[in-house]
Amino acid sequence: MQLHFFPSRTLTVYLAKMFVTRILAVLVMLVLVLMMLDLLSKSGDILVVPGNGQGELFTYVSLRLPQLVARFLPYSVLLATLIMLVGLNQNSEVIAMKAAGLSAHQVLAPLFLTAGVIAVLSFAFNERVVTRANATLSAWEAVDYGPIPADSGVRANVYLADGNNVLTAGAVAGTGPTTAMRQVTWYRRTDDGMIVEQIRAPQATYANPGWRLEDAQRFTVQNAGTTEVPAIVVGQDLTPQQVELARVDPEAQSFWQLSQSIDRYEEAGRRTSELRARWWHKMSGPLAALLMPLLGSVAAFGLARSGQLFVRALIGMALGFAYFVIDNAALAMGNFGGYPPFLAAWAPFLLFVLIGETVLIRTEE
Repeated sequence: MQLHFFPSRTLTVYLAKMFVTRILAVLVMLVLVLMMLDLLSKSGDILVVPGNGQGELFTYVSLRLPQLVARFLPYSVLLATLIMLVGLNQNSEVIAMKAAGLSAHQVLAPLFLTAGVIAVLSFAFNERVVTRANATLSAWEAVDYGPIPADSGVRANVYLADGNNVLTAGAVAGTGPTTAMRQVTWYRRTDDGMIVEQIRAPQATYANPGWRLEDAQRFTVQNAGTTEVPAIVVGQDLTPQQVELARVDPEAQSFWQLSQSIDRYEEAGRRTSELRARWWHKMSGPLAALLMPLLGSVAAFGLARSGQLFVRALIGMALGFAYFVIDNAALAMGNFGGYPPFLAAWAPFLLFVLIGETVLIRTEE
């Protein structure tokens, strides 16, 4: 019996290379198929905009691919684990390793090491690439795939209340006095919530105080008439700081940016449980890759000729997908305040670590 957690260097490199190649193969297959299906559903909306063509389709693909890679990387690790371990079992390689004195944890150690590296790379990829792609794609969708806003800090679908009145914007860019809005709509309402006037404008800028809507159209409910308004100032009590706090998209902000947004929300006395849960999940989410070899390990052991290998693979797949279901459910409960933010983000991971270890120890150790 070896006393080291990892097997020999040769065996560690052999298993790690095999694991990485299968993860990449599964990930490429999933992303290509899903990207083609998604592009088929969105290409009509993109090409209907005058001036859009093949270049805009490639732009959409470049923004959507990071999202798909980040979302389906843990699934790829799970499927790669099952494919690899089933193959090793069928070729009696697992039996040979156990006959050499390796425990089940030592057999899986190279997979844990590889998955840990993938989890770190996944976190960095999310922080540097995925958040920026999410922000740009959300802003592009907010303007119906028109000209892409150049500001990387664009926020989409902003809703602001000014007493009874409401100001909405499809996209907001900039900070402080330089804040600018696009696809703006102003609703003037009575005390009982009835809309009496609606003003639409392609853009709005901060007028200090208020927001200047240019080239606007005013619709009056009383006479159902529409008039052109060259410029008008609305929302006298709305400040750029309120606009910045109006909508924070956790998926479009990095870990440190979201920390600052949470601090600003807390200073303003706003509820932060949803943002805090997403903040914790930015750390626990990438660690799902580290969990997959443990949940799929049930497929590595047991005699291949016993007829139970397929059942073991199904059990490993069921455990992996059960984790994703419970993780999403817990995060949703955290968003609604049903769970504390830390528990919503970390409880599924810790729960399935215990489940995976229990299954592995009770069946193989």
